Amino acid sequence: MHDRPLAALAAGLAAREFSSEELVRHQLDRIARLDGGLNAFITVDEEKALAAARAADERLARGEGGPLTGIPIAHKDLFCAKGWKTTCGSKILSNWVAPYDAHVVERLAGEGAVLVGKTNMDEFAMGSSNESSFYGPVKNPWDRTRVPGGSSGGSAAAVAARLVPAATGTDTGGSIRQPASLCGVSGIRPTYGAVSRYGMVAFASSLDQGGAFGESAEDLALMLNAMAGFDPRDSTSVERPGEDYRRDLAKPLAGLRVGLPREYFTADLAPDVAACVTGAIDELKRLGAVPVEISLPNQHLAVPVYYVIAPAEASSNLSRFDGVRYGFRAAEYADLNDLYRKTRAQGFGAEVKRRILVGAYVLSHGYYDAYYLQAQKVRRLIARDFTEAFEACDVIAGPAAPTVAFPLGEKSNDPVQMYLEDLYTISVNLAGLPGLSVPCGFGAHGLPVGLQVIGNYFDEARMLQVAHRYQLATDWHRRRPGNLR
Repeated sequence: MHDRPLAALAAGLAAREFSSEELVRHQLDRIARLDGGLNAFITVDEEKALAAARAADERLARGEGGPLTGIPIAHKDLFCAKGWKTTCGSKILSNWVAPYDAHVVERLAGEGAVLVGKTNMDEFAMGSSNESSFYGPVKNPWDRTRVPGGSSGGSAAAVAARLVPAATGTDTGGSIRQPASLCGVSGIRPTYGAVSRYGMVAFASSLDQGGAFGESAEDLALMLNAMAGFDPRDSTSVERPGEDYRRDLAKPLAGLRVGLPREYFTADLAPDVAACVTGAIDELKRLGAVPVEISLPNQHLAVPVYYVIAPAEASSNLSRFDGVRYGFRAAEYADLNDLYRKTRAQGFGAEVKRRILVGAYVLSHGYYDAYYLQAQKVRRLIARDFTEAFEACDVIAGPAAPTVAFPLGEKSNDPVQMYLEDLYTISVNLAGLPGLSVPCGFGAHGLPVGLQVIGNYFDEARMLQVAHRYQLATDWHRRRPGNLR
């Protein structure tokens, strides 16, 4: 059962080939057998999952099921889920149980999806390798000596290993698309504001966006149909009519203009990754798409701009974790200031502390204008580059990551090299655009490579159309890690 994509699982449940309880037990058994070597999950709750599966079976028996009813899924462990631990991969929240559901959790539960567990992640979503988690690194299912990418590496690894057919993630600077590329799965980050951030623990509020992982573009469309929608509790949620993201999947690509940014195909891109991406673009051409050379002249500024803006917002958002109201508290302290200092020193990991310090610095008196204000100005230039590019093309294609998955520990002591892993994804977040990654081949050491497709604002359906038509013509997304049968 674990080899079936979402649509096939939904068809099997509807035809009563198997029950949701049988499916969920199968996935729980697979998690118990395989996750010890992957560390993709922080929390798994068999009792809650099976109770939800039985409720889904009752719903299906009444003929009330939808495409996700009875389907086991996992949530990245920064989505609040009532009664579940929500740790954000951090010691400072290691004992915190959420008292309410995030909007995404509500919507997926409302569709009958069965939550089986919460996935591991870089602490507070800060990282590109899933090595900064308090719960230890996640291992890439294709090679357990290598990283799965981050920060949503637990969700990507869980889907790649078929521990669950789909999972949620968040993308602040590429944290869905980059691990999707490194783990050989499909992952989407929708337009900023399309999916509510209510109940999603904040890292950088103007950049964070919830999204999903699955085997295929069709899986992503099914997940996004449930997740997207207006939420008045989120001031950044966009009120717009609902849509079916599957509506264009069957449309051909004839005449579709695919923008190829010259800044993406430089010496920064590893040759093995470039070969796979070029092959994918050639396949899109065979399917009728028309390549168009474009330029994103401020692309080279995306990483430095991001690492001013994101830490600045993080330093503000993470000030709430002080040991007073909830979460970890230092055992011994002299006074309130000592409580703050010791709780945060003991509760946060090195990467989170680094970003808080950088953020506080760029927001401080005398440096705000020189760093933060200038970064915001360049951010607008980056967004303008995309606006101008979309006058010449319908979608933009290129690599999702500059390399295949790198060995665990290789870049953990070199923050700059780690930050450059998000070279091709960060600009999308700065502009608030949607983007996705789908498997497009294998590079060095037999490791997966992802093709990134970027769309205009709220043009997710067209992005998914491109990805789906590509996947009908190829089978990269159906490949499985050989050691996890």
